[in-house]
Amino acid sequence: MERECFCHKVKERSQEEKKRLINRLNRIEGQIRGIKGMVEKNIYCPDILVQAAAVNAAVNAFNRELLANHIKTCVVKDIREGRDETVDELLATLQKLMK
Repeated sequence: MERECFCHKVKERSQEEKKRLINRLNRIEGQIRGIKGMVEKNIYCPDILVQAAAVNAAVNAFNRELLANHIKTCVVKDIREGRDETVDELLATLQKLMK
């Protein structure tokens, strides 16, 4: 008998949101592959570092989009339903993002 695991919350995303996030991740993945190729080809360090900075910026943009949507949907819904612990969860998440 299979048991469902309720150890993680889930979030239903619209097809549009999913598509935007996946597109961002695909671009990041391509950038990472490009950096790997630069290392394999012994490209000059500063050139690689510039590309790595671009990846960091892309990941930060992904995080901003995901976080904004999380606050607008999940956090607002939970607070309206009286689940104030969501604010603590959000604060913990922000602390992790700002390391």
